[in-house]
Amino acid sequence: MNSLPSPPRLRAGLLIAMLSAAALAGPALARTDADADSAAGTNTLGAGVGGLIEYARDNNPAFAAERADALAARERAGAAGALPDPRVQVELMDFTNAMRGGSTTLLPGQVGETRYRITQPLPGWGKRELEAQAAGALARKAEATREAAWLGLVAEIRSAWLRYYMADREAVLGRNALALLQGLEETTLARYRTGLLPQAGVLRAQREMTAQRVALVAVEQRRQGAAAALNALLARAAHAPLAAPGELPPLPAVPPLAELIARARGFSPTLVAEDRGVEAARLARERTWRERYPDFAVGLTNNRPRGAEQSWDLMFEVMIPLQQSARRSREREALHMEEAAGARRAAAEATLLGELGRAHSALAGGRDTARLLRGTLLPQAEATRDATRAAFANARVDFDSVLDAERQLIDTRMALLQAEVDAHMALADLEKLTGEIK
Repeated sequence: MNSLPSPPRLRAGLLIAMLSAAALAGPALARTDADADSAAGTNTLGAGVGGLIEYARDNNPAFAAERADALAARERAGAAGALPDPRVQVELMDFTNAMRGGSTTLLPGQVGETRYRITQPLPGWGKRELEAQAAGALARKAEATREAAWLGLVAEIRSAWLRYYMADREAVLGRNALALLQGLEETTLARYRTGLLPQAGVLRAQREMTAQRVALVAVEQRRQGAAAALNALLARAAHAPLAAPGELPPLPAVPPLAELIARARGFSPTLVAEDRGVEAARLARERTWRERYPDFAVGLTNNRPRGAEQSWDLMFEVMIPLQQSARRSREREALHMEEAAGARRAAAEATLLGELGRAHSALAGGRDTARLLRGTLLPQAEATRDATRAAFANARVDFDSVLDAERQLIDTRMALLQAEVDAHMALADLEKLTGEIK
């Protein structure tokens, strides 16, 4: 606590000059800090969302896994429906040479008879086509899942950047408030020296400054945590440097909810993935029912008796579907899997529509709240603060009134910041749900 000297007389003009300097110190400090941060981070990651998104596209391991899964599913679709590999068989007849009175051997041509057989399995009609179609549906589902994962990652990056932005702006507002309180402390000391203010007013100012410094420590901790979360989405070290965030873009007009619902139903990659899952389950069920019909195989055999002319055999093989109980169980399993896929699709749509309604309401409410705060409450709070300062300089109000007016202005600015961030987070959710990232 500063020492309190005995009160001498000061001119009223000096009081007004000191109060005006305190009022201007905060905004000037904020502009200086913002300009320094902007100059230092012009080409550094973190100033805006666009650079973060491009960085994550190449470096985020979770999205790299989704991309690799989609490529793997596409390759599986290319291999599905192909004929099974043929089998080659070498059969050594009378390898003990008992009929010829010779010794045992495993060399072809040195036994009683050598047979070379090649066999080609042939799945029943339509099985290969259904298998290829099901694999193609799964590949398209994997691609849609990759797109949904990308939109989700972009939304997470936007939300994390907004939290980083809010913590940074909270720190700016906190430093401005501290600068104002420091100016008020000087004013209270001056008034105390003139005998116009009791010692309790000076102590109140110093207590408010201490509380503001404690709040700044908490804000800085939140800023560091938000930066660490943002770096985690970029697969960077938690302490990796980030540029100071730039300004938020203006909020767009809120489209009607019915338009957003129609857009989400047509373009949401989550619903597209579930649709492809339903299609794949239906094709798998049809493929399972085709197991009621037999598979086939053809074979060609070259017979080479030792010391005699070779001959050729043609073989045709039919698989007999006798295991009916196991087959019926697989058919019921495929039917239940198709029902489950349809239920998952319905659940995904219900969840999407619910989240869409919530995000639409949050965006509309955030825009309206920010407009009212910026257009009405903030000017009123600034006018109240200015009037209270002028009245305090003329000794018409006490020091508590000045602090209350300053606190009301700070709270209004914080509420405006919170409303803008909430609205932008709702916008990020809407763009994720509708499949559009602008």
